[in-house]
Amino acid sequence: MALSQAKTYGGVGAILSLVGMFIPYVGIFAALAGMILILVAVKIIADEANDRSVYSNYLVSFVLRILSVVIAVIAFISIFGFSILSVTRGAKHIEEMGIKGLIIGLVIAVVIFWIIYVISAVYLRRSYEKIAKYTKVDLFRTAGMLYLIGAATLIIVVGAIIIFVAEIIEVVSYFSLPDSMPREEATAQI
Repeated sequence: MALSQAKTYGGVGAILSLVGMFIPYVGIFAALAGMILILVAVKIIADEANDRSVYSNYLVSFVLRILSVVIAVIAFISIFGFSILSVTRGAKHIEEMGIKGLIIGLVIAVVIFWIIYVISAVYLRRSYEKIAKYTKVDLFRTAGMLYLIGAATLIIVVGAIIIFVAEIIEVVSYFSLPDSMPREEATAQI
């Protein structure tokens, strides 16, 4: 019974996370709601598997993903803001300082986001590896690996496509969950 709830929460959450990217303005809230539903699903799976590391790894990934966006935004605003401040205080070449600050702020924000996002993907992969082991749904293993590869290559933009594919596989993974946890098959000694 509990895994059927995880199937529903995880599947719906993965869909919301996926389509949230394409919905203007409210998409961020849909994606966040989806991430929370997936978090609940992973907690259910961890409880069923009696392995807290499944949930704790996903929780670290969840927090790091949110943190990556927040820190990148703060870094960008801080650096760009200091650049604008120097312009208003009579810096030479006003246009050059503003654009230079914008570019530097953007690059630093992107690099900070990328580093934290890759670390987040490592924890996500760890969680999905264990979910695949316990549920016998190997698509979780594939989704986790694709998330990691996508995060690592996100800096060269191709990673966004890989992450998109990983999210589609994540939807299928959750809807492929069995209704109850598979039991380990006993090996017979001859």
